[in-house]
Amino acid sequence: MEEKKGPAGRLKISKFKLDSLLDITLSINANLPTEDLLSKYEFILRNNLGIGKILIFKHSGSWECLLNAGFPKHFETIDVESKLLGISEIFFGAPDLGFEGVDIIIPVHNNNIPLAFIFIGDIEEEGEGMSPVLKHLHFIQTISSIIIVAIENIRLFNESLRQEALKKELELAARMQKMLIPDNRQMPKNSKIIVNGFYFPHYEVGGDYYDCIRLSDTKTGFCIADVSGKGISAAILMSNFQASLRALFTYDIELEVLVKKLNSIVVVNAAGEKFITLFVARYDHKNRILEYINAAHNPPVLYNTATGETIHLTTSCVGIGMLDEIPSVYKSEILIKDFSKIVCYTDGLSELKYTDGKDIGTNEIIRHISNTEPVEKNIRELIKDLGLPNNNPSTFDDVSIIAADLVK
Repeated sequence: MEEKKGPAGRLKISKFKLDSLLDITLSINANLPTEDLLSKYEFILRNNLGIGKILIFKHSGSWECLLNAGFPKHFETIDVESKLLGISEIFFGAPDLGFEGVDIIIPVHNNNIPLAFIFIGDIEEEGEGMSPVLKHLHFIQTISSIIIVAIENIRLFNESLRQEALKKELELAARMQKMLIPDNRQMPKNSKIIVNGFYFPHYEVGGDYYDCIRLSDTKTGFCIADVSGKGISAAILMSNFQASLRALFTYDIELEVLVKKLNSIVVVNAAGEKFITLFVARYDHKNRILEYINAAHNPPVLYNTATGETIHLTTSCVGIGMLDEIPSVYKSEILIKDFSKIVCYTDGLSELKYTDGKDIGTNEIIRHISNTEPVEKNIRELIKDLGLPNNNPSTFDDVSIIAADLVK
């Protein structure tokens, strides 16, 4: 834009600046995309004010070059963290920092946090008269701040949209995952076996899973499992695992064969990135035999109400998906002679803390089930005493429990 001297020229320049600010403001209010705002900004400074070179570094999670108009390509790779973060006001000594051709550096802050750095340079560095950078410095600073804050608001708005979409996806995933966890009303409840489950995900979705399946008139299968890691990937793997287990678990399949088949499926689906700890059992209430395999899972607790004996059902093989092939799988069998209770759980329960910082382990489970009351009542009292799901500050993981009364 050709500048005229005198009051008329100054008035024209003032009107141009006001019109430019109005145009930018209207563009922002019209929700123009970042690219269009930057294009208007560049046109105003370069074409109308005669500013030769503009470069913008902006922080959007990390520092990136948002615009380079006229500066050499290597300027885009400047280490902002080490070179620029100390600049808090308009800086005139850019060449002293090794930035040849830069007249000023304009920092833009938001709540005292660096948001952007703008490099400004003239085309004709040997030209006569006052540099347009100095002549219009206040305007350049104002319009730069407006543009940067607007672009940041666009980023934050888009991020909020992504977060809202992700939240809805997580809510849907959580509802879908809860559908995989059997409702207590669907659990076996008869004169020989009574099963109840308790599920408290720490996040919207998690990697815990338990199940109970009626395999025949006399046989009931149940399991509890925990995927390494958390979040959606763990939940997806677990949902696939649930489908596989339900398809394979029958009244007559050898548990060793079941575990090896599940291992092969998880190895393929997890690609070595995750594994699953699993306790799987089958109870025949006719002959009162409980057979089980513990694949690196927390040892369930079995309590005999007649003798007061407590047994931990310990690990008998590695976790599912840890190795391409499980080298050895050992099944155990127990004769249930008296009314007994079994409590299976994930480490979200056993790793809760006492006030002294020590894990509760199975101490609280044993303390609560060491009586002749139904195990469902015991677990509800345990949950209440431990402040689950929301009133225990040491809760950091999903908490899942499946418990059964094995009646003689």
